[in-house]
Amino acid sequence: MTTVNRTIGAMKPTEMEDYLFDLQGYIVLRNAVTQDHVAEINEAAEALLPLEADTWSGHVHCRGNPPDQVGLSQIIEAGEPFERLIDHPSWIDHINRYVGRDDGLFIDQNWWNKRGPSGGLTLHSGGHKRRIRTQFRYHDGQFRCGQVNILLALNNIGPEDGPTMVVPGSHKSNVLHPAFTREDVSMEAVEDAIKVPLNCGDAILFVDCLAHGSAKRTSPGHRLSLLYRYGPHWGHDRFGFEPSDALLERLTPERRKIIQPIPPKRPPVLA
Repeated sequence: MTTVNRTIGAMKPTEMEDYLFDLQGYIVLRNAVTQDHVAEINEAAEALLPLEADTWSGHVHCRGNPPDQVGLSQIIEAGEPFERLIDHPSWIDHINRYVGRDDGLFIDQNWWNKRGPSGGLTLHSGGHKRRIRTQFRYHDGQFRCGQVNILLALNNIGPEDGPTMVVPGSHKSNVLHPAFTREDVSMEAVEDAIKVPLNCGDAILFVDCLAHGSAKRTSPGHRLSLLYRYGPHWGHDRFGFEPSDALLERLTPERRKIIQPIPPKRPPVLA
């Protein structure tokens, strides 16, 4: 696996990153977020627990099978450490370039994930589906990708800790990967899928039509990660969540434009 080493706060994608993103559908951003910032994120998320499945803490929604498999949707609502990530300098220029600089941005999913032993995700997505929402396109020197994901490691995610797994180059595939014809096949059994271990604070940036999943965690403890999924401004939230008025009021104009790029048009309230 080829990665490009970066320092925290580095901004514009390099020529090598453009090449690797085009070639393999993903790049790894080392040291994307400081350890202090990661600690703030985990502390704020853990403060919302325990929660039962399909329950709320304010505007944050819990899904999964607590306590070992927890997903907190709309985690942006949980405070400033999450808001800071919306336009984080380690990746926002990458996101703008790969989604398309003239298209504006929208985050259509954001969540914090806590996954215990045996947890994993089977193979999904893939370029063969040719969906507009997850498409990979490059034309006349410009990328146009429907969804570009940032998955941030909030603790060390080694080979036995349930790392993300990808099939490099599958974002351009015209043919169904044979593993899709087998039910509930684990990622470890998917031919040519590779593990992408991350250190705490690293992030993997990948186009969503890359065939991917995650290995099952075989080590004790929990895998902690955070996912922000970016797309063009005309997208909509994957699960129908809407930002709270309180969140919109406290966001900077730049961040508000990503969270709500098209404000709703409503008739005036009559006195």
